[in-house]
Amino acid sequence: MVERALRGAPPHGLLDSLRTHLAQHFAATAVDLLLIDYGLSSLRPFGPCDAVRGPVPVEASPAGRVFSEQQPYLSTGAGPTVTAYLPVAVRGDRYGVLVVTLPRSQEPPEVFLDHLGAIAQMLGHALRVAERHTDVYREARRNGPLTLSAEMQWELMPGRSCSREEFDLHAHGEPAYASGGHLFDWSASADQLTLVVANSAGTDAEAGLVNNLALNAIRNARRAGLDLAGQAALADQALYGQHRGTRHLSTLLMCFDLRTGAAQIVDAGSPSVWRVSGPTARRVELERQLPLGMFEDTVYAAQHLRTRPQERLLFVACGPELPASQAAHADFDQAVSRAVTRTRHLPGADTPKAVLRELVAHGAAPDGGLVLSLDLRGPSADGA
Repeated sequence: MVERALRGAPPHGLLDSLRTHLAQHFAATAVDLLLIDYGLSSLRPFGPCDAVRGPVPVEASPAGRVFSEQQPYLSTGAGPTVTAYLPVAVRGDRYGVLVVTLPRSQEPPEVFLDHLGAIAQMLGHALRVAERHTDVYREARRNGPLTLSAEMQWELMPGRSCSREEFDLHAHGEPAYASGGHLFDWSASADQLTLVVANSAGTDAEAGLVNNLALNAIRNARRAGLDLAGQAALADQALYGQHRGTRHLSTLLMCFDLRTGAAQIVDAGSPSVWRVSGPTARRVELERQLPLGMFEDTVYAAQHLRTRPQERLLFVACGPELPASQAAHADFDQAVSRAVTRTRHLPGADTPKAVLRELVAHGAAPDGGLVLSLDLRGPSADGA
């Protein structure tokens, strides 16, 4: 019934429709939606909100805890009402928190809380569709204006997270509102996961155009069935044809076989890969090839890597570009190793921001950057 109500609501009116449904069927006295901001620092109320008067910090609030842990929470207190905090997410991509206030006489047992949780999941899927038709949710998520290049970057991204039985993938980039131009993309099929991570092409609108051209060339090649080397070559030709070597993009392309753990990699530049196993973190040594678009008709070759279940890989795009001194690269690698080691106990969803925060705090990434965390869980139970 609630799914029908959300489907029939106008894109900008999902919350109003949900409020009506929950008031009628659950005697809810208040229903509010808190959306995560672009910097992952606060949950921002969507429209008039009874639960809060302003942005809620992620790190010091019940709603923030629910957002971070992705588990519902029931606040009973001593008053006449109880409040349910419910995560709103789509396949691991976290949108925010639904807050539902009910009369104490309607205090939900576990099954009732599960029902509300399922409604929050439906809302997440409805939001994903609605964002194609209205700007109101994107506007609500902003702590301030985005630069043009940041706007272009966010529109390119497939999301911030993707989770399924075989893997758990999360990414975070800073600065979120004045983008450094770092880029990521992924695509998952029944038995493959393909990733793209790229260093900054700059902070101006021209950098956004470079990113747009490169990523759409890679997607075009991928959807045409080309392998990683072919994808890199097509993007290289597109960038060189447009900019004649004056603009290029340091890019890492990877393709994982989710059944066997075998991976192929094209390292076209300087984003680095780190393998985290137990208490240690070490860089995966790869043969660096030329960045995309630097020279005409560059030939790329894929390398091979064997991954293991229960292993974490981290992708870091904020280091020194080539050609930089060997000492500069060594210092950066030491900084990343320390940051990765200090944050290895964190869940995947919290790791990218924590690693990036460590790098920025210690001067290893003064202009920000991008970190992507991939937890490999092994093949699914049905062997897909």
